[in-house]
Amino acid sequence: MCIRDSHRHDQSMKFEDKQRIEAAIAAAPGVVKDVPEDVRHAAVAILLRGSSLAEAEILLMRRATREGDPWSGQIGLPGGHAEPVDADLIDTARRESREEVGIDPGADGATLFGPLPIVQASARGKRVPLFTTPIVFHRRATETAELGPEADEAFWLPVGRTLSGELDAPHRYEREGLVHKMPSWNFEGRTIWGMTYGILNRFLTAIK
Repeated sequence: MCIRDSHRHDQSMKFEDKQRIEAAIAAAPGVVKDVPEDVRHAAVAILLRGSSLAEAEILLMRRATREGDPWSGQIGLPGGHAEPVDADLIDTARRESREEVGIDPGADGATLFGPLPIVQASARGKRVPLFTTPIVFHRRATETAELGPEADEAFWLPVGRTLSGELDAPHRYEREGLVHKMPSWNFEGRTIWGMTYGILNRFLTAIK
Protein backbone atom coordinates (compact mmCIF):
# COMPACT_ATOMS: atom_id res chain seq x y z
CA MET A 1 0.00 0.00 0.00
CA CYS A 2 1.40 3.41 -0.96
CA ILE A 3 1.92 6.50 1.19
CA ARG A 4 0.91 9.91 -0.06
CA ASP A 5 3.73 12.36 -0.68
CA SER A 6 2.24 15.00 1.59
CA HIS A 7 3.61 17.43 4.18
CA ARG A 8 1.28 19.74 6.08
CA HIS A 9 3.26 21.97 8.42
CA ASP A 10 1.65 24.19 11.01
CA GLN A 11 3.44 26.84 13.05
CA SER A 12 3.08 25.18 16.47
CA MET A 13 6.64 23.83 16.79
CA LYS A 14 9.94 25.66 16.51
CA PHE A 15 11.55 25.56 13.08
CA GLU A 16 14.75 23.99 14.44
CA ASP A 17 12.72 21.25 16.14
CA LYS A 18 10.94 20.47 12.88
CA GLN A 19 14.32 20.27 11.17
CA ARG A 20 15.57 17.82 13.82
CA ILE A 21 12.53 15.59 13.37
CA GLU A 22 12.85 15.62 9.59
CA ALA A 23 16.56 14.82 9.88
CA ALA A 24 15.81 12.00 12.32
CA ILE A 25 13.32 10.46 9.90
CA ALA A 26 15.88 10.66 7.10
CA ALA A 27 18.61 9.16 9.32
CA ALA A 28 16.56 6.43 11.02
CA PRO A 29 18.13 3.08 10.07
CA GLY A 30 16.16 0.67 7.94
CA VAL A 31 15.22 -2.71 9.38
CA VAL A 32 13.57 -4.53 6.48
CA LYS A 33 15.49 -4.61 3.18
CA ASP A 34 12.89 -6.35 1.04
CA VAL A 35 9.19 -6.65 1.71
CA PRO A 36 7.73 -9.82 0.17
CA GLU A 37 4.71 -9.51 -2.07
CA ASP A 38 1.27 -10.53 -0.83
CA VAL A 39 1.96 -9.92 2.85
CA ARG A 40 -0.13 -8.03 5.37
CA HIS A 41 0.70 -4.38 5.95
CA ALA A 42 0.05 -2.28 9.03
CA ALA A 43 0.77 1.24 10.20
CA VAL A 44 1.26 2.82 13.60
CA ALA A 45 1.11 6.48 14.59
CA ILE A 46 4.00 8.16 16.36
CA LEU A 47 2.10 11.22 17.55
CA LEU A 48 4.23 13.93 19.15
CA ARG A 49 2.47 16.67 21.10
CA GLY A 50 3.86 19.87 22.59
CA SER A 51 5.24 23.16 21.33
CA SER A 52 8.86 21.98 21.30
CA LEU A 53 10.95 18.83 21.44
CA ALA A 54 12.07 19.78 24.93
CA GLU A 55 8.51 19.30 26.22
CA ALA A 56 7.27 16.79 23.63
CA GLU A 57 5.40 13.61 24.53
CA ILE A 58 4.50 10.53 22.45
CA LEU A 59 1.09 8.86 22.59
CA LEU A 60 1.16 5.21 23.70
CA MET A 61 -1.52 2.72 24.68
CA ARG A 62 -1.85 -0.53 26.57
CA ARG A 63 -3.53 -3.18 24.47
CA ALA A 64 -6.59 -4.81 25.96
CA THR A 65 -6.14 -8.27 27.43
CA ARG A 66 -7.67 -10.56 24.85
CA GLU A 67 -7.30 -14.27 24.20
CA GLY A 68 -5.62 -14.99 20.89
CA ASP A 69 -3.89 -11.60 20.67
CA PRO A 70 -0.10 -12.19 20.67
CA TRP A 71 0.43 -8.64 21.96
CA SER A 72 -2.31 -8.82 24.59
CA GLY A 73 -1.70 -6.41 27.48
CA GLN A 74 1.47 -4.94 26.01
CA ILE A 75 2.33 -1.27 25.53
CA GLY A 76 2.24 -0.17 21.91
CA LEU A 77 1.71 2.65 19.46
CA PRO A 78 -1.84 3.16 18.17
CA GLY A 79 -2.20 1.37 14.86
CA GLY A 80 -3.15 -1.80 13.10
CA HIS A 81 -3.75 -3.62 9.84
CA ALA A 82 -4.34 -1.80 6.58
CA GLU A 83 -7.87 -2.24 5.28
CA PRO A 84 -9.41 -1.70 1.82
CA VAL A 85 -11.21 1.39 3.16
CA ASP A 86 -7.84 3.13 3.72
CA ALA A 87 -6.47 5.29 0.91
CA ASP A 88 -2.93 4.62 2.13
CA LEU A 89 -0.95 3.80 5.27
CA ILE A 90 -1.36 7.34 6.60
CA ASP A 91 -5.11 6.77 6.59
CA THR A 92 -4.52 3.40 8.28
CA ALA A 93 -2.57 5.01 11.14
CA ARG A 94 -5.20 7.74 11.55
CA ARG A 95 -8.19 5.39 11.44
CA GLU A 96 -6.69 2.90 13.86
CA SER A 97 -5.71 5.66 16.29
CA ARG A 98 -9.25 7.05 16.24
CA GLU A 99 -10.70 3.58 16.82
CA GLU A 100 -8.30 2.63 19.61
CA VAL A 101 -7.81 5.83 21.60
CA GLY A 102 -10.19 8.37 20.07
CA ILE A 103 -7.41 10.71 18.91
CA ASP A 104 -6.78 11.58 15.26
CA PRO A 105 -3.03 12.25 14.84
CA GLY A 106 -3.65 13.96 11.51
CA ALA A 107 -6.52 16.25 12.53
CA ASP A 108 -6.71 19.80 11.17
CA GLY A 109 -3.63 21.78 12.19
CA ALA A 110 -1.43 18.70 12.54
CA THR A 111 1.98 18.30 10.98
CA LEU A 112 2.53 15.16 8.96
CA PHE A 113 6.26 14.39 8.98
CA GLY A 114 5.95 11.08 7.17
CA PRO A 115 7.04 7.45 7.43
CA LEU A 116 9.93 5.75 9.16
CA PRO A 117 11.46 2.56 7.72
CA ILE A 118 9.26 -0.53 7.62
CA VAL A 119 9.55 -3.01 10.50
CA GLN A 120 8.63 -6.70 10.43
CA ALA A 121 6.44 -7.55 13.39
CA SER A 122 7.36 -10.20 15.94
CA ALA A 123 5.31 -12.02 18.54
CA ARG A 124 6.69 -14.02 21.45
CA GLY A 125 10.19 -13.67 20.04
CA LYS A 126 9.33 -14.91 16.53
CA ARG A 127 8.90 -12.97 13.30
CA VAL A 128 5.42 -12.91 11.80
CA PRO A 129 4.42 -12.06 8.19
CA LEU A 130 3.20 -8.57 9.06
CA PHE A 131 5.10 -5.47 7.97
CA THR A 132 4.51 -2.24 9.86
CA THR A 133 5.19 1.34 8.79
CA PRO A 134 5.47 3.95 11.58
CA ILE A 135 4.06 7.36 10.56
CA VAL A 136 5.26 10.47 12.44
CA PHE A 137 2.76 13.24 13.22
CA HIS A 138 2.81 16.30 15.46
CA ARG A 139 0.00 18.17 17.17
CA ARG A 140 0.53 20.94 19.67
CA ALA A 141 -2.44 19.79 21.75
CA THR A 142 -4.92 16.94 21.55
CA GLU A 143 -8.36 16.01 22.77
CA THR A 144 -8.78 13.68 25.74
CA ALA A 145 -8.36 10.00 24.86
CA GLU A 146 -11.53 7.94 24.52
CA LEU A 147 -10.61 4.28 24.66
CA GLY A 148 -12.03 1.76 22.22
CA PRO A 149 -12.37 -1.98 22.91
CA GLU A 150 -8.78 -2.70 21.84
CA ALA A 151 -7.19 -0.42 24.46
CA ASP A 152 -7.08 -0.56 28.26
CA GLU A 153 -5.35 2.81 28.68
CA ALA A 154 -3.66 5.63 26.80
CA PHE A 155 -0.82 7.78 28.13
CA TRP A 156 1.95 10.12 27.01
CA LEU A 157 5.66 9.21 27.14
CA PRO A 158 7.96 12.23 27.79
CA VAL A 159 10.59 12.50 25.08
CA GLY A 160 13.12 14.42 27.19
CA ARG A 161 13.19 11.89 30.04
CA THR A 162 13.38 9.03 27.56
CA LEU A 163 16.30 10.57 25.67
CA SER A 164 18.15 11.29 28.93
CA GLY A 165 18.30 7.56 29.79
CA GLU A 166 16.29 8.11 32.95
CA LEU A 167 13.70 5.52 31.93
CA ASP A 168 16.15 2.79 30.84
CA ALA A 169 15.38 -0.49 32.59
CA PRO A 170 16.21 -3.97 31.18
CA HIS A 171 13.15 -6.18 30.79
CA ARG A 172 13.39 -9.80 31.94
CA TYR A 173 11.80 -12.00 29.29
CA GLU A 174 11.57 -15.80 29.40
CA ARG A 175 11.15 -17.86 26.24
CA GLU A 176 11.56 -21.60 25.76
CA GLY A 177 13.15 -21.96 29.17
CA LEU A 178 15.75 -19.25 28.59
CA VAL A 179 15.76 -15.88 30.34
CA HIS A 180 16.67 -12.86 28.23
CA LYS A 181 17.30 -9.28 29.32
CA MET A 182 15.72 -7.03 26.73
CA PRO A 183 16.30 -3.27 26.43
CA SER A 184 13.25 -1.36 27.56
CA TRP A 185 11.92 1.74 29.26
CA ASN A 186 9.96 1.79 32.48
CA PHE A 187 7.58 4.71 32.78
CA GLU A 188 5.41 4.92 35.86
CA GLY A 189 5.33 1.15 36.18
CA ARG A 190 4.70 0.51 32.47
CA THR A 191 7.28 -1.52 30.52
CA ILE A 192 7.88 -0.43 26.93
CA TRP A 193 9.86 -3.06 25.06
CA GLY A 194 9.90 -5.23 21.94
CA MET A 195 8.89 -3.75 18.60
CA THR A 196 7.53 -0.54 20.14
CA TYR A 197 10.81 0.07 21.96
CA GLY A 198 12.75 -0.69 18.78
CA ILE A 199 10.75 1.72 16.62
CA LEU A 200 10.90 4.58 19.11
CA ASN A 201 14.50 4.00 20.14
CA ARG A 202 15.74 4.18 16.54
CA PHE A 203 13.72 7.35 15.96
CA LEU A 204 14.67 9.10 19.21
CA THR A 205 18.33 8.12 18.91
CA ALA A 206 18.37 9.79 15.49
CA ILE A 207 16.92 12.96 17.07
CA LYS A 208 19.79 13.32 19.57
